[in-house]
Amino acid sequence: MTVTEQPHYTAEEKRKRVFAIISASSGNLVEWFDFYVYSFASIYFASQFFPSGNPTAEFLKSAAVFAVGFLMRPIGGWLFGRIADRVGRKKSMVISVLMMCGGSLAIAVLPTYATIGVAAPILLLLIRMFQGLSVGGEYGTTATYMSEVALRGQRGFFSSFQYVTLIGGQLLAVLTVVIMEQFLTDADLKAWGWRIPFVVGAIAALISLVLRRTLHETIKAEDMNHKEAGTLAGIFKNHRAAFITVIGYTAGGSLIFYTFTTYMQKYLVNTSGMAPKTASVVMTGALFLYMCMQPLFGMLADRIGRRHSMMLFGGLGALGTYPILAMLHGNSSPYVAFALITVALAIVSLYTSIGGLVKAEMFPPEVRALGVGFSYAIANAIFGGSAEFVALSFKNAGHETGFFTYVTIMMVVAFLFSMRLPKTPSYLHTDH
Repeated sequence: MTVTEQPHYTAEEKRKRVFAIISASSGNLVEWFDFYVYSFASIYFASQFFPSGNPTAEFLKSAAVFAVGFLMRPIGGWLFGRIADRVGRKKSMVISVLMMCGGSLAIAVLPTYATIGVAAPILLLLIRMFQGLSVGGEYGTTATYMSEVALRGQRGFFSSFQYVTLIGGQLLAVLTVVIMEQFLTDADLKAWGWRIPFVVGAIAALISLVLRRTLHETIKAEDMNHKEAGTLAGIFKNHRAAFITVIGYTAGGSLIFYTFTTYMQKYLVNTSGMAPKTASVVMTGALFLYMCMQPLFGMLADRIGRRHSMMLFGGLGALGTYPILAMLHGNSSPYVAFALITVALAIVSLYTSIGGLVKAEMFPPEVRALGVGFSYAIANAIFGGSAEFVALSFKNAGHETGFFTYVTIMMVVAFLFSMRLPKTPSYLHTDH
């Protein structure tokens, strides 16, 4: 059977696979809600943990903690990838969501600087490192699982739901902040209101745990028992080129993703001069459309091929990033900002809708979760997690446009590495 042929599935088989996609996705949504709510709520709690009187400096310090959480991702990608390849995808996903639940609950009750002094930011840093470990394993295992249960011939469409829920987690995080802004004063939000989203995230994680326990395993026993299963030696010995390629295009993909999602709210407030509440509304609308785009771009990739979709992403990203950020720089209209951000996110969708699938197709099952998770986590930690910190550092130094150039260069790199993708996927030709 070629990859373009449409296989036959019974109605029952389709139902089971769709339910598995939904169950895995629900946990993914909660994981990313818990992780991203830090970024959106930090507008209100940054001064509680990093008091300085300078908003940019406070944002910079909170962004640094956000970035450090990303530095734990490679460790999480390795640890949970190894678990997923040697013990099973299901167990890996259950453990990661439990860890995220504990981290969110810890932040929700964490005393501030005014109460325990310097211990407050230190504890916040440690908790974010713990959550970074958890989410570092989430991406690779979920991408692997969803690629293995997706219906052949429609893998782009079904795998796109990983980012539907990932973006959904971001959307719910910013929406939670928007709702609180309608009912609480700025003083209340800074004093105690910022804790509410973390409590919500901890509770939701327990619900997702129940759903993930219903998942069936996709990796076969012989693959788990393979001598190189879940080992870095197995990757670097036989799949080094694939590993490097994934890092290459993920670097640009992660950077532009975080530029136009988590950092963009601060950019609109700190650079464009929008009120925090207005910026939150703009980002809520943009993220909602971005979420809805994923299945459409996934279906597009099923038609034109993953490689072509990735090359379009790199090319359009290289051409469009600088002018979009430059126009946002001097813009004070929320409507113009919404339109520009939506265009940028449409370009990013060419990557995010199929990113996990493209990575999974490059590794065999015995090292797939590790190969996907570890390579993604390295690039994501270095380039995605540092996006806010680098952007704010350029601004603090008085050279904000330097960040525009940096993102553009990384998109050129993403384009060049996308050209290295095989025209026909090497793996996932058959079901698991």
